[in-house]
Amino acid sequence: MDYNFKELEQNWQKYWADNKTFEVEIDHSRPKFYVLDMFPYPSGAGLHVGHPLGYIASDIYSRFKRLKGFNVLHPMGYDSFGLPAEQYAIQTGQHPAVTTQVNITRYRSQLNKIGFSYDWSREVRTSNPDYYKWTQLVFQKLFNHYFDTKTNKAASIESLIAKFAESGNANVTTACNADTPDFTAQQWNAMSETEQQLTLLNYRLAYMADTMVNWCPILGTVLANDEVKDGVSERGGHPVMQKKMKQWLLRVSAYAERLLDGLDTLEWSDSLKEIQKNWIGRSEGAEVFFDIKDVDERILVFTTRPDTIYGATFMVLAPESELVDTLTTTEYRADVANYIAQAAKRTERERQADVKKVTGQFTGAYAVNPLTGKDIPIYIADYVLAGYGTGAIMAVPAHDSRDHAFAKHFSLPIIPVIDLPDADFAEASYDAKDGKMINSDILNGMDVKDGILKIIDHIERIGLGTRKINFRLRDAIFSRQRYWGEPFPAYFKEGVPYMVPEEQLPVELPEIDEYKPTEDGQPPLGRAKNWETAEGYPMELSTMPGFAGSSAYYLRYMDARNSNEMFSKEAVAYWQDVDLYIGGTEHAVGHLIYSRFWNKFLFDLGLSVKEEPFKKLVNQGMIQGRSSFVYRIKDTNKFVSYNLRKNYKVTAIHVDVNMVHNDILDVEAFKNWRDEYATAEFELEGGKYHCGWAVEKMSKSMFNVVNPDDIIENYGADTLRLYEMFLGPIEQAKPWDTNGIEGVNRFLKKLWRLFFNKQGEFELTEAEATKEELKVLHKTIKKVNEDIERFSFNTSISAFMICVNELATLKCNKRSVLEELLVLVSPFAPHIAEELWAKAGKTETVANANYPVWNDSYLVENTVKYPVSFNGKVRFTLEMPADADKKTVEQAALAHEVAKKWLDGKAPKKVIVVPGRIVNVVI
Repeated sequence: MDYNFKELEQNWQKYWADNKTFEVEIDHSRPKFYVLDMFPYPSGAGLHVGHPLGYIASDIYSRFKRLKGFNVLHPMGYDSFGLPAEQYAIQTGQHPAVTTQVNITRYRSQLNKIGFSYDWSREVRTSNPDYYKWTQLVFQKLFNHYFDTKTNKAASIESLIAKFAESGNANVTTACNADTPDFTAQQWNAMSETEQQLTLLNYRLAYMADTMVNWCPILGTVLANDEVKDGVSERGGHPVMQKKMKQWLLRVSAYAERLLDGLDTLEWSDSLKEIQKNWIGRSEGAEVFFDIKDVDERILVFTTRPDTIYGATFMVLAPESELVDTLTTTEYRADVANYIAQAAKRTERERQADVKKVTGQFTGAYAVNPLTGKDIPIYIADYVLAGYGTGAIMAVPAHDSRDHAFAKHFSLPIIPVIDLPDADFAEASYDAKDGKMINSDILNGMDVKDGILKIIDHIERIGLGTRKINFRLRDAIFSRQRYWGEPFPAYFKEGVPYMVPEEQLPVELPEIDEYKPTEDGQPPLGRAKNWETAEGYPMELSTMPGFAGSSAYYLRYMDARNSNEMFSKEAVAYWQDVDLYIGGTEHAVGHLIYSRFWNKFLFDLGLSVKEEPFKKLVNQGMIQGRSSFVYRIKDTNKFVSYNLRKNYKVTAIHVDVNMVHNDILDVEAFKNWRDEYATAEFELEGGKYHCGWAVEKMSKSMFNVVNPDDIIENYGADTLRLYEMFLGPIEQAKPWDTNGIEGVNRFLKKLWRLFFNKQGEFELTEAEATKEELKVLHKTIKKVNEDIERFSFNTSISAFMICVNELATLKCNKRSVLEELLVLVSPFAPHIAEELWAKAGKTETVANANYPVWNDSYLVENTVKYPVSFNGKVRFTLEMPADADKKTVEQAALAHEVAKKWLDGKAPKKVIVVPGRIVNVVI
């Protein structure tokens, strides 16, 4: 009987769906295990073979844990809001919901063909009002809470209002905006409602404020950093500029310390943790004031090395700093304005990354170095960002490479400061003539860290500044001027935001006639009719960003059909957190930071039961494309085969990889590909056209995109699953190479044939397995079990291949062996395993079987094979009992028939026996 993968795969996919095989409920009799994929954005292009890599890995692990007796939650859904669908709507007039549904239908079809064990009853879509109702609710909770730095957790805004009414804000311990004014209880109680609400925005975890954003005028929206590349939008290539706008923000920075500390509890890679640590960016130092000469203002800077204040020879402000307008002199005002306009065209990421380009503009103003008393010039430069630290730096060119380059470019002084611990510091004395500190009585004998702490004490004592712990992590901009996103459940009264009543959630997107901004520059929702409350108050016109819907989807999966609450207490108490999360490194910062923040906030409210959402995280590598090339002789329509190309001046042209097989071009398919190639001529090698190749990013423009549907059509889903895992370690990038897929397909056919006799009939015997057969089986069980636990799926498949080859050599058709092998194989190739399992007479799905357990006694080696060498060259192999001593092995080797030939009647000069390994005879 032939291996008809098409028929059997379709049959088993239907069986799983009809029997709801992978739907799970709370089951306290079994331990839970929650496996999660980073859910996809359903693009119009559909899946290519790189996309399922992580999904296949998570599916193998899910099936494995299920066989091990766990109650496995393995859900899937769609991150279905986004800019691509909106841009398509602007171009075509088609509602984004229609486009999104078409794309989801295609994705679902492709995913189903691969045979994933998803619990589709829990599917979520972020664009479904039944889902984003809960995103809106969490946003309202963020709005109605602040962060108490004393308890280190969120607290209700009502409790903060009570504190204000009783004693003002002088003694409250909160995370709040830097420019929040002090007020007494009397002043608070005298404020109007509007004034109080505006004041509370300084404290809320979801708040509105003026902030610098990546603004794309043509798209009419704010873009995230990862949506901008080289100063233009990734979508459409439109210019992007820095612009100050009033936006919603989430006070993620309040949780910076907890986000940092939480990393120590996670089973994540060291590299991923390091990325997050750098993004959070904790640093200890001091905030120090620099007076501005002839201006009644001061510049506040943060420094981790206050010992270098003596070497500060100029200051730099961010172009966006509010101080710039105040201190710029008339002489330099035009130049400063021009520089600010140029800086606005660059994103913050570009400004930070471009370390070689030195630009800046003198303001005409001077600050005073507080320790030297010297006047130092004040510049603006785009490498300083308004949102980082205080938006100003003291530049110490002798001790910072970027400051040094700036000083060299503008011919500014470079004064070296003697590094700790040998620096000689004075209470406030400095010899400007030779640039050295004098009267050392502060730091002698201290190490660097202790010395810096001592300097900070000194700075606080003389009133120059204060001790400060700073974080690079900034609050998340949470507004997008788009249509296709979660609507904010907020309205405005006298310009102040309020939340709509909870019972009115969800606030659904209204219908509009066009999906682009209004003529007067309002977001698309400005086109909506009656977009206001029943009382006539205007609703928020922006929508939430993409990460809003993905920040807590893992929690909604726990109780996805609950219409009364985001999830029940019983559901979250049982599923708790994600045991295994698999996704790409592109989410190492944004999504993972925001979802961890979101979860910690819900933990503070007693809603989530674990402070960290993702216990173990594995980043799958990228599958790269294997591009194919043909070589056209210049100024002709003639193509020469790969090894002949050096004889001509040729141009390499990407060719669709789907018309190339084992690097051989289907010439007729190529001629039919485009009209210009219809009359092409070919110079062949041995009657074939050989293509060149290169590993590149998988892209439609390089014609190297491989559709998984095509692989499944030609080889089957099990072959696709095995081959993607066989390409290499899950965490590493690797090229897709269809040339090797036939070997995996042959393996499956060989596995299939183990279960059939020469007449093509299914046959398993009840005979007892031999020692050799049990040894092959149990070494495979042990190897694969260990490999899966460490996500070494490629080596598992190698073990399967060895196992099947050895069992075929032994002509094994024992039920006790082959049924265990099917269970072992089923997480990797579930369709063929199900089919053979059923043919073996099983009425239950193999997905409900018990995972085999290896028996070490079967793995004990009773004999050892010794390669026997004569003068270093192996001449034969000798099999001996494992416990044979050296003398016995030597006697047996010399008595062998082949040994007699090489000895030729002579006595050996020496016989070397390495127990269990080799015999070497010196003659």
